[in-house]
Amino acid sequence: MNRYSRHIILSEIGQTGQDKITNAKVLVVGAGGLGCPVLQYLTAAGVGTLGIIDFDIVEESNLQRQILFGTSSLGKNKAEAAKNRLEDLNCEISITAYAKKLTYQNALELFNQYDIIVDGTDNFEVRYLINDACIITNKPLVFGAIYKFEGQVSVFNYKNGPSYRCLFPNSPQKNSVPNCSEIGVLGVLPGIIGSMQANEVLKIILEIGDVLSGKFLCYNALNSQTSILKINKADLEVAKVLKEQDGFNKKQLIENCEFEPHEISINGISTFENIQFIDVREIHELPKIKTSTSIPLSELKNSINKIDSEKQKVIFCQSGIRSKQAVSILNKLNISDCFSLKEGASEIIKRIKHLQGSQNLTEKTNRKNDR
Repeated sequence: MNRYSRHIILSEIGQTGQDKITNAKVLVVGAGGLGCPVLQYLTAAGVGTLGIIDFDIVEESNLQRQILFGTSSLGKNKAEAAKNRLEDLNCEISITAYAKKLTYQNALELFNQYDIIVDGTDNFEVRYLINDACIITNKPLVFGAIYKFEGQVSVFNYKNGPSYRCLFPNSPQKNSVPNCSEIGVLGVLPGIIGSMQANEVLKIILEIGDVLSGKFLCYNALNSQTSILKINKADLEVAKVLKEQDGFNKKQLIENCEFEPHEISINGISTFENIQFIDVREIHELPKIKTSTSIPLSELKNSINKIDSEKQKVIFCQSGIRSKQAVSILNKLNISDCFSLKEGASEIIKRIKHLQGSQNLTEKTNRKNDR
């Protein structure tokens, strides 16, 4: 009674409403900038069953906005680290961490276990996967997105309302829209948008207020202005998803909820033993790394002879967009073991120098031991 007293004394909620919250089951996809505030407020509100799915690990650059994590969380899986923090906030609810990828193979089974799905991702492929799985399993989807200083919130597939595909029928071309690791984001923005998402979840559970179904709320953090766009249901788009549901779990795997296939973080490089760093920035872009191989993206196809087939190739650029394109080009040329470094060159130069230095030291030590 003490924990939820501020809810219970609200005439619109009361004990009956709090019981609804206790009995609710919510799955949050992504424990990043958006997922953290969503999880924190739903946990504090007493949502009885929470699921968290995230394959990623906590990195130092996350701490600027992902408020559930601290220095002690670095290197840990986000879903598990979030669960540990949330259990301290509220030990009376059930929290399940899924430290794995969300795929077409497991989405339907997962979604069927919950009442409401929350999208806290920043990957377009996964957004469409979440939307389509919600349509097939008939689950409401609380959507949020952020871009630099702007954010959006909506509720899709609520009581037969519009879905994400009704607003955006087709996914943008791969790598055409940068995520926050490439373009940046104001640290407090995901907190604002995530709190709005948590509010929509509670309105759905409590059946009060005006749910953002058929509405697309846009927020600008620089001028504190909001606007709401109307979304019309496109029955044809929903019908397409339902028609293809039999083949849903046979679609290609999504490798990671946060990042695309063949992308690796700076921490992940430490598991590699034999690396060739390839810089696909243009010649005039500085600073350069002497121990890396410089091949501008525009010259990549004609410079295959510079690539070492015996090494694992870690490709980087300024922000992570061109390096993804480079990996795609090399894969089509049947060059394997290529990875795009998600952190831009400006953030990882000193780490690359350190790793290369360690690798050279190991090689020197081995040669000395051989002698």
